[in-house]
Amino acid sequence: MEKVYDVILARNPPRGRAFINRIAGALPLFLLALGTTDTAKIPSISAAGATPEITDFTPPADAELLYYGRCRCISGVPITPEGIPTPALITRSALRLAGMPSIVAVGGLRVAPSIPFINLGGLPGMDIKTGCAVKDAAEVLEKATIAGDHLTRNSDYVVVGESAPGGTTTALGVLVSMGYDAWGKVSSSMPRNPHKLKRSVVETALTSACLREGSLRNDPLKAISCVGDSMMPAAAGLILGAARNVPVIMAGGTQMAALLAIVNSMNPALAGNLAIGTTRWLIEDGTSDLIGLVSQIADIPVLAADMNFSKSRFAGLQAYERGVVKEGAGAGGSAIAAMAWSHGRITGDALLHEMEAGYESLVGLGKQGER
Repeated sequence: MEKVYDVILARNPPRGRAFINRIAGALPLFLLALGTTDTAKIPSISAAGATPEITDFTPPADAELLYYGRCRCISGVPITPEGIPTPALITRSALRLAGMPSIVAVGGLRVAPSIPFINLGGLPGMDIKTGCAVKDAAEVLEKATIAGDHLTRNSDYVVVGESAPGGTTTALGVLVSMGYDAWGKVSSSMPRNPHKLKRSVVETALTSACLREGSLRNDPLKAISCVGDSMMPAAAGLILGAARNVPVIMAGGTQMAALLAIVNSMNPALAGNLAIGTTRWLIEDGTSDLIGLVSQIADIPVLAADMNFSKSRFAGLQAYERGVVKEGAGAGGSAIAAMAWSHGRITGDALLHEMEAGYESLVGLGKQGER
């Protein structure tokens, strides 16, 4: 695939190259939208936490890591059941190397982060199997749109990431309810993508909400309300407000496809200001199809940060090369922004070096001699 710096032009290379050239040398504002959903507590649906119950702590812990270099609501860092660390470590490394400012916006959490943040007034998301997943989507989206507009009036561009465990299942629900061919196409934080389980959950959710595939094609807010999660109206609003003024990197994997469907349905004129920024691991994932999903929705570029952890000093980071985690907390998009800001001086290897230093400090693996 074509590359600019260490950025893979994964979809529509001409537009991807033009987007990179447009933002090169500019320092963006990084926005992280947080939300929880009880869908994440369904056994085997998500690896964004050592146990399903701990997923309530993952988004606030990710945000605290960005601000303090450590977590306050939990000890250590968010990990998968196999002990693989959060991709927020990548995001923190990109923010540090580029000196990128960041702001956290909360769509709805059960555990608040111990940082300054924008509270959009939302409630935690319910299990989508109830057919009533988010109770205040319209209000949160309106507030987030205002925030996205005001925050970007003096910004060159923005990167919008998310932290929402269970979010690929809710993304599947929104995409299917809006009529997109998404079965078997959303990603997973686990190497073995539980597509059968996700399909069963979404089919139950649609039945509970008295919906059919495609019945909400023109009603994205109802799609969020019935089968989405509390991160979605926050992130979608930030993107809608920001893209009126500046370019936006939608930083994430297949959850960003669902957000693109929402944003494009509400304001298709913004597509020219949008690109999805993810990681190499996500676009090389044979169990999902981000490119195919985006191609159904809008003709925007997909960019991927070319990072390789196979030679890391730490087994926990090497595991990314086996298809664990892949993306999250804006990792890919923030890495791309750092690469573009530095005109390529910040490379995938530089990000790994910075991440290893942070990982060693946080987890103390250096003293344990893990190699």
